Amino acid sequence: MEMEQLYDVIVIGGGPAGLTAALYLARARYRVLVVEKEHFGGQITITNEIVNYPGVAKTSGRELTDTMRQQAEGFGAEFLLAEVTAFELDGDVKTVKTGRGEYRCFGVLLATGAHPRMIGFPGEAEFRGRGIAYCATCDGEFFTGKEVFVIGGGFAAAEESVFLTRYAKHVTVLIRGEDFSCAEAVSRAAKEHPKITVLSHTAVVEATGDTALRSLRYRDLKTGEETVFAPHGDTFGVFVFAGYEPETALIRDKVETDPRGYIVTDSSQRTNLEGVYAAGDVCVKELRQVVTAVGDGAKAATALEKYAAAMQEKTGLRPQKPEIKETKAASGGEAQPEGVLPQQVMQQLEAVFERMQEPLILELYLDEKAISTELRSYMEELAQLTPKLTVRKSTDGAEHVPLVRVLRSDGSDSGLAFHGVPGGHEFTSFIMGLYNVAGPGQALDGETMGRIKALDAPTDMQIFVSLSCTMCPELVIAAQHIAALNPNVRAEAYDLNHFPALKETYNVMSVPCLVLNGEKVLFGKKSISQLLDTLEQQEQKSRYTGSARGMMDGSSIYQLLE
Repeated sequence: MEMEQLYDVIVIGGGPAGLTAALYLARARYRVLVVEKEHFGGQITITNEIVNYPGVAKTSGRELTDTMRQQAEGFGAEFLLAEVTAFELDGDVKTVKTGRGEYRCFGVLLATGAHPRMIGFPGEAEFRGRGIAYCATCDGEFFTGKEVFVIGGGFAAAEESVFLTRYAKHVTVLIRGEDFSCAEAVSRAAKEHPKITVLSHTAVVEATGDTALRSLRYRDLKTGEETVFAPHGDTFGVFVFAGYEPETALIRDKVETDPRGYIVTDSSQRTNLEGVYAAGDVCVKELRQVVTAVGDGAKAATALEKYAAAMQEKTGLRPQKPEIKETKAASGGEAQPEGVLPQQVMQQLEAVFERMQEPLILELYLDEKAISTELRSYMEELAQLTPKLTVRKSTDGAEHVPLVRVLRSDGSDSGLAFHGVPGGHEFTSFIMGLYNVAGPGQALDGETMGRIKALDAPTDMQIFVSLSCTMCPELVIAAQHIAALNPNVRAEAYDLNHFPALKETYNVMSVPCLVLNGEKVLFGKKSISQLLDTLEQQEQKSRYTGSARGMMDGSSIYQLLE
C-alpha cells in the first residue's frame, strides 16, 4: 500500500468540530486529512458576531475558524477541497473516494454538519431566491429599505432578526408557539428592538407573486384570522429559520441514524461502525453551538488516537508523520507587514502557483471608480507572487466593469471572468479557477471529465454572488472548472453588490444565482455533478427544439436519428 495516500484519520467536514479534531490528532503526531467540499469553517462563518465562546470576548465565525485551521496546520494537519463521492468502510483500512482521487485511512470522522431546512408552505420553493431566503448574511442586503418577515422561533430566528434590522425597514417575526425557544438574553434583544414586531401563535399559509414575491398570507392559530401582506408595487423578504437537516445522504444507509437523519453516537462519538466516528451538528444532540461542536471534535479525536494506534499495531502500517510547521502563532514572532493579501495567504498561494503548469494573463477592464483601483491592486499583488501571472489593462470597452478576464498564455480567452473584486469567500474560487485553467487542475473522475467534454452547445453562465455568501463558491468553482475544460462554455462571476441593474433585470433576491444563456434563472448551490445535470438538460432541450423546428422546415427524419 502506498503510504502517501494512507492516513491515520480522515475528517469529512471543515467546520469547528472537524477542525478541532484535526488539531488534536495532528498535535498527537497522527496523520490527519480534512476533506471539505465548499469552504473551511462551516456554517458558523456566516455569523458576524460571536460573544459566547469562552475565553474570546468578541469575534466573527470566520475569524474563529480561520484561527482553528491555522493551529491545525501548524501541527501538520492536511487539508483538501473536494467533494466526497463514496465510502468503503469495511475492514481495517477504509477508503474515502473524492472528486480528486481516493484516500485511505484507519479511522473516519464524519463532521459534515447540516443545512437549512425548508418548511414546505405553498410558494416556498417557487419564490426561493425571488424573495424567500435562508441566510441573512448572504441575502440581507438585497432587502435594504424593505419589509422583511422572519419565520421561526429558535435561536437563529431571534439572532438573525436583529441582524436584518441593519438593512430592513421593519422586521416581523412569525412564531408558531407562545414565545422564542432560545435563551432569554437572545430573545430579549429581538423582542425589545424598535424595528421588530413579534407575532406568536402565527403560521404562514402561502406566498404568492409573479416574477418575484408579492404577497404573504399568514394565520393567527388561536383565532383563525388571516392577514395578507402585499405592499403595492413592491416586493419584500421572507427569511426562513426552521432548523437544519443533517448532511448524511452519503452515509445514511451505512451508519445508524435517528428518524430525522442525525447520526447516533456514544459518549466518545463512536457510531455503530468500527472505526467510524461523528461530531458536531450532524449528530443527535440537544444543543448545536460552536462550543459543543468543539467538544465533540476533541472527544472524537481522543478516541481516534487510541483506535489509530491499535490499527498501526495490528496492520503493521505506519502513515507518514505530519510535518510540524513554524507559524507566527507558535513561534511568537512579530507580524509581518501586509499588503492587500495577508502574509499567510500569500505563502499558501506561492505553493499553488508553483504547481501551475502554464502561465496566464489577467486582463483588466477598469473605470475611474475606487473598486477598479482595488481590483488592479489585488491582481498586481497576485502577479508579484509568481512569474506565471501577467497583468495587463485592456483598452477595449466592456460591460459591467471592473472585471478581470483570465486569458491563456497565447492570449486566447479561457472563458473565466470575475466582475468586481474576487475577495471574501470568492477568493478561493478565483484561485481555483486559475489553477484549473493553467493545469493540472483539480482531479476529476473519468465519467465527470467525459460529461464535460461532451457539452457541444455554446453555453454562457452568469453566476451572481455575494462575497459574504458561504454557499456561492461551490457553484462558482464548478462552473469555472467546466469552462476551463470546455471551450464551448463560459463562466463569469459577478459580485452583485456592484451591479444593481443586473439584480433588477433578473429579479435576484438571493445568491448564488445562475443565469444560463441570459434566460434560465436558477438559485442555490450546485456541485459539479448537479451543474452538469442542469447543462445537459438544457442542451437536450435545445436540441429537441432545434430538431422540431428542422422538421417543420422540411428536414429529413433520418437526420434526427444520426
